[in-house]
Amino acid sequence: MIKHIEIDDAELYQKIRQKEVTYGGNLKLKIYGTLQCRSGKRMKRKNRIFFNTIEEAKKLGFRPCGHCLRADYKIWRNGLI
Repeated sequence: MIKHIEIDDAELYQKIRQKEVTYGGNLKLKIYGTLQCRSGKRMKRKNRIFFNTIEEAKKLGFRPCGHCLRADYKIWRNGLI
């Protein structure tokens, strides 16, 4: 997990290009999603964190985004995870 406030933009873009960061999340709301998610792009920098895998996010207690990961969200909401 990488907190957005602890990394500069150039280093973050490098990690995204190298596939070290593939998912983003909201630390306050405990939600994760894709880096292209419109909801995720609107969150405050201090609340934004990054993950390499979905498993990493789940292990830390995050739930899927209802916008960009709709199918995973429905499974989570119905308690099938």
